[in-house]
Amino acid sequence: MVALIIGMLICIALAVAVVALVAIPARREGRDILTPQGEELMTLAREKTGSAIGKTGDALTSAKDKVSDTVGSVGSDSSAGDAGRHRAG
Repeated sequence: MVALIIGMLICIALAVAVVALVAIPARREGRDILTPQGEELMTLAREKTGSAIGKTGDALTSAKDKVSDTVGSVGSDSSAGDAGRHRAG
């Protein structure tokens, strides 16, 4: 298992080195890394990701409000006399 993890780390290090050797000099020379079509795809992906994150945040907020309303209404229905009835003692 350790050999597998070490092998994966070596592969990741090699991949980072290759990207650094290719991408960093290209950016310094002012060349774009992606083609114009690739840039368009990245822009589209960023827009979709931003809208998905916004929708997910709205859904989480709505669910949180519903849960807190339900928990609050359940807690307010019990009376003080019933509170100790189910205790062991």
